[in-house]
Amino acid sequence: MKTKKIIALLGASLAWTTAGYAQETVKIGVILPYSGPFADAANQLQAGIDLYIAKHGDTVAGKKIELIKKDTGGPAADVAQRMAQELVVRDGADIIAGFALTPEALGAAPVAEEAQKLMVVMNAATSMVTEQSEYIVRTSVTIPQVNYALGKWAFEDGGVTQAYTLVSDYGPGHDAEKSFSAGFTEAGGKILGSDRTPVANPDFSAFVQRVKDANPEAVYIFVPGGAQPAAIGKALVDRGLAPPATKILAQGELTHPEALASMGETARGIITTFHYTLERDDPLNKEYVEGYTAANNGREPDLFSIGGYDGMHLIYEALKKTNGDTSGDALIAAAKGMSWQSPRGPMSIDPETRDVVQTVYIREVQEVDGKLQNVIIHEIPDVKDPLH
Repeated sequence: MKTKKIIALLGASLAWTTAGYAQETVKIGVILPYSGPFADAANQLQAGIDLYIAKHGDTVAGKKIELIKKDTGGPAADVAQRMAQELVVRDGADIIAGFALTPEALGAAPVAEEAQKLMVVMNAATSMVTEQSEYIVRTSVTIPQVNYALGKWAFEDGGVTQAYTLVSDYGPGHDAEKSFSAGFTEAGGKILGSDRTPVANPDFSAFVQRVKDANPEAVYIFVPGGAQPAAIGKALVDRGLAPPATKILAQGELTHPEALASMGETARGIITTFHYTLERDDPLNKEYVEGYTAANNGREPDLFSIGGYDGMHLIYEALKKTNGDTSGDALIAAAKGMSWQSPRGPMSIDPETRDVVQTVYIREVQEVDGKLQNVIIHEIPDVKDPLH
């Protein structure tokens, strides 16, 4: 739907929706793909939201927090836009949040801009998301943030001088390829070749064979979560591309706990970059992991859950700063420059870009007490998105 139509739909409602701070309830519209191919990511993000509310209560600045959930079944940008409109116009939402997927964040952004509503992006990781509205703030990660850092580290500290990149052929994969390659080549490394795999149900065998033919010291991988990490891990091992002979570098989804369980020994030695590591030895993180696993039938937290958890922290702290004023201008002003200690480590919101600044972790899959897990081997503090 065009922006003019959005304005027309919103026009009649703005008189009462922008006065949300006078109400006794703060309504937060959460837009996520609770069903469909990304349902697991959405439900983990929601579990992070729920854990924060359970821990900190459902009243902030004297007002009751009310969640209104909308299921896109996504990825579906147009559905997310329609749901954002419904939340503002019909449901009287004060804040919109969630957004596991970049297309859905981009779909909702014009609504946040026209309605002047705080929009908290709790996952969508494409760099340009926060540029779409001055009311958007992100509490997750950006793909360039972690992958540029990994590329730089690979040459400067990882002993890699040449590499091959293999990524999923969609926006996040393109971002990952570009940012890893930039960090790597700027540091002095050489990219021997690059390839892109289909997003849906790829057969990795032909792609991995091309990697083998190039004979790189390392291969950089980016694939979505779910079944693909185990599939590409097996394809690499089947063709003799595995640590220590060939270094495998990737964004953290490749070695999620569920992926590690599926990959077994083929995961040993894989090096990944991420902004959250559940094994991180820190009292705040241990408390978070224990609380999360207890509330989710033993399921361990992941990047989706921590984005939701910290997204709620930002909302709560912003409401405290504004004394319950839910106007978009007041809340975004409160969010800019905010800093806190998260289970992931120290983090803050850049006052200029409204994007997250945080520690980037380089991890290696190692055996600890008989179990393969991600072990932090290097930390890079206060990392901003390199494209902003």
